[in-house]
Amino acid sequence: MRITLNGQTSELDVDADKPLLWVLRDDLGLVGTKYGCGQALCGACTILVDGQPVRACQTTIADAADRSIVTIEGLSGKVAEVVQATWTRLDVPQCGYCQSGQVVATTALLTANRKPTDTDIDDALSGNLCRCSTYHRIRAAVHEAAKLLEA
Repeated sequence: MRITLNGQTSELDVDADKPLLWVLRDDLGLVGTKYGCGQALCGACTILVDGQPVRACQTTIADAADRSIVTIEGLSGKVAEVVQATWTRLDVPQCGYCQSGQVVATTALLTANRKPTDTDIDDALSGNLCRCSTYHRIRAAVHEAAKLLEA
């Protein structure tokens, strides 16, 4: 199976039905993408496939073959850098478990929409749950990152 992961193309010898989350974590040692619920309900395992946020727990390696996959470890570029710096500066995480999924989803949002409204943010991040309920800090960071990207 051939995948392009974080800009590097690799051939993997894994079962085609294996969830991408387990390929990332167990086979490739990329543990930034978290297991949360295993049912694509919490967003902890959010990654980008061809620039779109998807849940790695319900995406098989076959579904991702010959597509561009980006994990939290591979996020790069201006939008990702601004999002990550804003997350740190505003001290968004509490426990931090959901934050890789939140950052990946926010990067996708701000790549597509540099001036998101609260509704846009809610729509884009509604599948990313935060057990610590830092939603007000997440929203503030999204707005701050958008302002910095606009400048």
